[in-house]
Amino acid sequence: MEPGEPGEPGEAAWRGAGGRPMGGRSLLELAVATGVAAWATWAVLLMPGFRRVPLRLQVPYQPSGPQQAANALALLRGRSGKTVDLGSGDGRLVLEAYKQGLRPAVGYELNPWLLCLSHYRAWKAGYHGKVSFLKKDLWKKPPLATKLLAELPDEARVVAGRFPFPSWTPTSTLGQGLEQVWAYDMKEVRRAAQSSAEGSRV
Repeated sequence: MEPGEPGEPGEAAWRGAGGRPMGGRSLLELAVATGVAAWATWAVLLMPGFRRVPLRLQVPYQPSGPQQAANALALLRGRSGKTVDLGSGDGRLVLEAYKQGLRPAVGYELNPWLLCLSHYRAWKAGYHGKVSFLKKDLWKKPPLATKLLAELPDEARVVAGRFPFPSWTPTSTLGQGLEQVWAYDMKEVRRAAQSSAEGSRV
């Protein structure tokens, strides 16, 4: 057995910065420090926006993966005009939309730290001043679906990722699982809402 190796074959040895084996107390301190760091990241970076979301709608921040972003943009292919990302997170989808020619491209995000990250990513990509990121609380009344239905024109298309609109019927969908996205053409959504309202009066 070589000096400094674990006492049993195959036994892992945890060592500190100086190469000394770490005892149980040191491992406990490491675990506590890691937990504190994770909590600090949550409290400082994510909680400011998360805590203002209604409890029934609270979900962890989940950035769009490359495939999900590609699926969302695929459902917007061939279209032009202004693109808005509601809950834009770190801004990656806004940047990709701008690259695809969907301009102006605007992101709305409540969390100030994610807004800072979005501006940094835009600057790093060379799009500073070409895309916009604004602080906006999406959870104020009226509900988002009601607001979109009332304000968007018939030719608008809404694309939702991971969390579809439960009361709307999608025009098309793409992907599966966490990569799935849903597209809603407002003309069809509005027509379905009107038909539903007329049917309820009968």
